[in-house]
Amino acid sequence: MPSRLTVVVSQGRSPNPKKRALEEQIVAGLLGDRGIDVTIVPHLYDLTAESTGMLCLSGISGDLVFCSWLYPRAARWTLDRQGIRGQEGISLLKSLGESDEDLEEPTAEEDAKHLVIDRLELPSRKIYCLDLRAYDDSEIFQEEIRRIAQESNTSTVELSSWINGNPRPEQMERYLAAEKNGVANGYDNVPGEKTHDEEDPARRWYPVIDFSRCTNCLECIDFCLFGVYGIDAQETILVEQPDNCRQGCPACSRVCPENAIIFPQHKTPTIAGSAEVGGNLKIDLSQLFGAPDPGAPGAEKALEVAARERNEQLLLAGRETVGANVGVPKRDPPGNLEEQPQDELDLLIDSLDALDL
Repeated sequence: MPSRLTVVVSQGRSPNPKKRALEEQIVAGLLGDRGIDVTIVPHLYDLTAESTGMLCLSGISGDLVFCSWLYPRAARWTLDRQGIRGQEGISLLKSLGESDEDLEEPTAEEDAKHLVIDRLELPSRKIYCLDLRAYDDSEIFQEEIRRIAQESNTSTVELSSWINGNPRPEQMERYLAAEKNGVANGYDNVPGEKTHDEEDPARRWYPVIDFSRCTNCLECIDFCLFGVYGIDAQETILVEQPDNCRQGCPACSRVCPENAIIFPQHKTPTIAGSAEVGGNLKIDLSQLFGAPDPGAPGAEKALEVAARERNEQLLLAGRETVGANVGVPKRDPPGNLEEQPQDELDLLIDSLDALDL
């Protein structure tokens, strides 16, 4: 069976004419290429596990080029949380705002960390994530995809072979209906192209874990009070209840010591999954809680901001706020901690500890 490459274009959330034109030009330019299949799905971040778009993605077994309006890091790990896994394919194209300095090799200290990805069993196929925001010229994307197709050694199988096992009858019925009737936004069902955008997914908000940075420290599960996180049978962190997440709240990403938590739709690049992780996180705080201490170090300020954001969401949910010590890790040197005065919550916790309940 000849080698083929699947290209998926994930549409933007808004019907912006320029975005739609770029999507259409990429699709139209690749339709005549032998060995390349083009598939269109709605915005990746909004797709649910049961959606026809996600079922289509789950049916792709070979090398995959995924084009979206997200940072490649965010797109890759959003795919991963839905079981669409593979080795990271290296593209020659830069992402939005990316420079050569962002692609530096990891340090020896970073190499020594025990990362979750090191114990994951990933398929041998490659997944290339391209950022549609980086270039206005569709031919740049087309030429890169053709280059990837030349180096790809993918053997395809029929879509009836599902990565995550055999679909239920109702899933297959929905998928076949989409194949038969899916025509939208000016795309015609022609050989080599499939459309799966008849659905209109609701806009979602939830964290995505970058397992190439995650050390499974579980600080996020201690910090989040909304039941978003859980652990699997191997005691590895996972986003168990994504729709429990509070709309617009990125607080847990500020707590993560490895910058492994991504909110793909956040306006701050470092939180949204840019290649530059860490750095100065620009934030918008509610006037209700005021601003953090401007003299605090970067990590301390991020933790303070996270605690404030969490309290804001607790109030919006009709719940009582909690102290800044609840689920917030202490990262100051021990000597500095001893010099800081205890607040009422500290005294209460100390008194409870003394009771040895």
